[in-house]
Amino acid sequence: MDVQKQHEETDMLQPMERAIHAEELTVENVEAALYQLYFDPDMECKNAAQKWLTQAQGSAQAWCFCWALLSPEKLPEVQFFGASTLHVKISSHWNDFPADQHEHLRVQLLSHILHFSSGPKMVLTRLCVALASMALNLIPHVWSQPVADMVQAFQPQSQEGSGPTQDPQLHCLALLELLIVLPEEFQTSRLERTRRARLKEALAGEWSAVCPLLRQLLQSKDSSMKVKEKVLRCLSSWLGLDVPLGETQELVQDCFTTLSDSELFDTAVETIVNVFTQPDCQRYSNALLSLIPLVLGLRDQLKTAVQDGDMETSHGICRIAVSMGETHCRVLLEQVDHWQQYLALVNMILFCTGIPGQYPVSETSSSLTLTFWYTLQDDILSFEEEKQTIYLQVYRPVYFQLVDVLVYKSHYPSQEEYNSWSSDDKEQFRIYRVDISDTLMYVYEMLGAELLSNLYDRLGRQLMDPRHLTEWQDTEALLFGFQSIAETIDVNYSDVIPGLIALIPRINISNVMLADTVMYTIGSLAEWLSDHPVMLGGMLPMVLRGLTRAELSVSSVSTLKRICRECRHDLGPYAQDILNMSQDVLVKDIHKLCVQSSQCIWLMQSLGFLLSALPEEEVLEKLHSLIGPHVQQLDTLAQQAPDPASKLSIIHILGMLTSLFSALDISGHSDRTSPPNSQNTCNPVVLVLQQLFPLMQNILNRWLEDSEVVEAVCSVFNKSIRTLLHDFGPLVAQLSETLGHIYSTFPQASALDLASQMVHIFAGEERHISSIKSLLKVLTSSTLAIFQQGLRDHPDVVESFMYLHAQILKRKSDLYLESDLLDPKALFYCGILSLKFPETSTVKAASLFFTELIPRCKDVPSLAEVLQRDGKLLTETVLQAVGGGSPHSLMDYFSEVLLSLSRNCLVELSQWLKEILQSPGFPSVHVPTEHKHNFTEQLLREQSNKRGVKEMVKDFSLLCRGLQGSGHSHY
Repeated sequence: MDVQKQHEETDMLQPMERAIHAEELTVENVEAALYQLYFDPDMECKNAAQKWLTQAQGSAQAWCFCWALLSPEKLPEVQFFGASTLHVKISSHWNDFPADQHEHLRVQLLSHILHFSSGPKMVLTRLCVALASMALNLIPHVWSQPVADMVQAFQPQSQEGSGPTQDPQLHCLALLELLIVLPEEFQTSRLERTRRARLKEALAGEWSAVCPLLRQLLQSKDSSMKVKEKVLRCLSSWLGLDVPLGETQELVQDCFTTLSDSELFDTAVETIVNVFTQPDCQRYSNALLSLIPLVLGLRDQLKTAVQDGDMETSHGICRIAVSMGETHCRVLLEQVDHWQQYLALVNMILFCTGIPGQYPVSETSSSLTLTFWYTLQDDILSFEEEKQTIYLQVYRPVYFQLVDVLVYKSHYPSQEEYNSWSSDDKEQFRIYRVDISDTLMYVYEMLGAELLSNLYDRLGRQLMDPRHLTEWQDTEALLFGFQSIAETIDVNYSDVIPGLIALIPRINISNVMLADTVMYTIGSLAEWLSDHPVMLGGMLPMVLRGLTRAELSVSSVSTLKRICRECRHDLGPYAQDILNMSQDVLVKDIHKLCVQSSQCIWLMQSLGFLLSALPEEEVLEKLHSLIGPHVQQLDTLAQQAPDPASKLSIIHILGMLTSLFSALDISGHSDRTSPPNSQNTCNPVVLVLQQLFPLMQNILNRWLEDSEVVEAVCSVFNKSIRTLLHDFGPLVAQLSETLGHIYSTFPQASALDLASQMVHIFAGEERHISSIKSLLKVLTSSTLAIFQQGLRDHPDVVESFMYLHAQILKRKSDLYLESDLLDPKALFYCGILSLKFPETSTVKAASLFFTELIPRCKDVPSLAEVLQRDGKLLTETVLQAVGGGSPHSLMDYFSEVLLSLSRNCLVELSQWLKEILQSPGFPSVHVPTEHKHNFTEQLLREQSNKRGVKEMVKDFSLLCRGLQGSGHSHY
């Protein structure tokens, strides 16, 4: 069967295999390959044909067979390949073509373009692209006026003998296609920088020949819709060459006349928007001012489109108005004599913001305008004070109108309608409201306290109206506005917040979406409540009731968390109610197999904040009561045989405990970094952890080879240490022993991370150093053993191991004095191996290890000895990485190692560099000896400029990779 299959594949590849021989590159073989590519159902055959045809296009014979493929009797697919081959040859193999044949090639291309002006369109376009590529190769010295010559070639009197069909309309379309692709081909061509600049200037000079032609065609009654559409596309294409608006404005004015034609509308919008968003456009303020009346002249068309529900037309006009107003905001504001014109444009954009309909179902234009309001406000507030005052008088009323519009646009539809929306529509509306929220927050900078007063007054009136019980959207939108501002702005000094707090309990929150917004609004006021704790009594009952409703899970838990964090010291009178309600919610959730795990974890964190502020004698009892049911459930799960369902539940409960302990800081010493001076009673969290320890060991024993469960257990202790700091001390010995045991049995990164945290806190404490030493000895010996076996598949373990030893060097480097504890030579080699990993985080950890190690060599003889012996190897490894052995994105980390060597062992580094870089071709064949010498000198000279060393190493790395750029002035 294998032999038969081999014969079949050989037959299948005919005539492709014959492509290796130049004499086999015939028209017939090319056609056969094309038939195979387009019509053979076998993908292997198609791929083989594709490969062969690509090789054929690169051959010298392609200059000849491409013309035969363009014969009238050939299939369009064959003709297309012929035209594409011409483009490939001209764009990529131009130097192979004899200069004395240039004129003949140009005549041939023009002739074929005229012939294919009647189609097929795809062949015509490729031929135009080929001629455009040729022009780019010859402009400006050989072909000084390409556009004028092209226009002349398409005149009727120039087309004698071009073929039987002499349709001026088709030839006009062909000429326009050619003019469209010429700038596009320039934009996509790979050109050297100075050549690109010269060519762009030469092409832009041709605009004076293009623009009158386009105006003539756009104004002519004889021009078809197809011609006018191509004229618009042609203008868009030439805008990419930064043609001056001053030379274009009359043509742009003509473009506005096409907006009344439905067939041309979309293309005209795209073209006008492209005109307004030209990078250099704002230099022509007079031209811009002449175009504003044309934009304002679209208002009636916009209003009619809105009334008729014509979303496409309203969307297009909105794009035009916003592109003019936003792109040229500052320029137009500075035209003080024309302030009324710009104000009219701003009001037109305001109309677009408030366009009737429900986003995104019955309108999609309002979202386009939101960034404009940022731009206008920024530009107004950036003026000098006197001018700013004048503009604020003009535009503050507009911004108050904007607030009304945004509040209105943020309205939810009726519940029934909202339920009928697709999930995509709901998500788009959610994002839209986030954008509105950001805009309102930004507008506050301009309107200040008046904005909050405005919203408060409207909310008060709304809640006094009996209709608010059913028309909940108005209330929700106003609260949404409040919440948007209070979320990021300091509202502590606002005189309307007490009134708002008093109004909130009067809101009927039977509707879920309104209730959600009420919750988030309360949460946004948590800092204010911490300064006014007397108001907590009115808010907490609403939040606690929200906890009992599954549909309010996210908002109510989020709000409770914020209140417990900000107001913890004032929650004593409400603590039991909060605990009871939360416990009820959490216990019910235990049997849901983590359906709402994130909310449960947030809720536990809330309770951690709450317990932190209670009297210490109450904490242990409440803590036992709180975690008792979860610990019992965890104990039951730990007895069961491992399975996916129990694993999820175990990780969930451990996550809840982690979250609780991470926030439970009863001593208020989260900022303390030194051990307490006196022996206090044992921290309640430590007592609980001691009681939990056997259970944790049992879980580890059963799930030792599951990294996710081990990580969850380690996280409980890791977060507890971060919060408790030195109070965690009573658990150090027990945890060190357990950690050493599980790691030596089955090494995992999470155990190393936990050890790093223990080193950070306890390595300096005499009473714990023995436990820490024993742990580090086990972790290091176990990791060294698996380094010898190969750790390539475990970059996370390598990364965490490097971070651990970087931490040891930083906190307790004298441990390296004990050779029976830590072997500096072996660890040094581990660091070098780690530098060779491709993962960013692993290289980062290894570089940190060396930048911590190198400066400490002067204090630790064993480290100095290994650096003297193997520093050359380290330098060589780093240079090999810089030279292309590692991704270029990692160069910052390697530069830090080189900088550390330069600062701490300059003489040795100088000798190492000399010996290493004298090897031919190292670190790259692209770098001559002179550049290596310059690099060495600069590196040894730059010992204080960290940024300079990073840039130098990056530049040298690019040079080594053969990617020379402007940054190589160093060499």
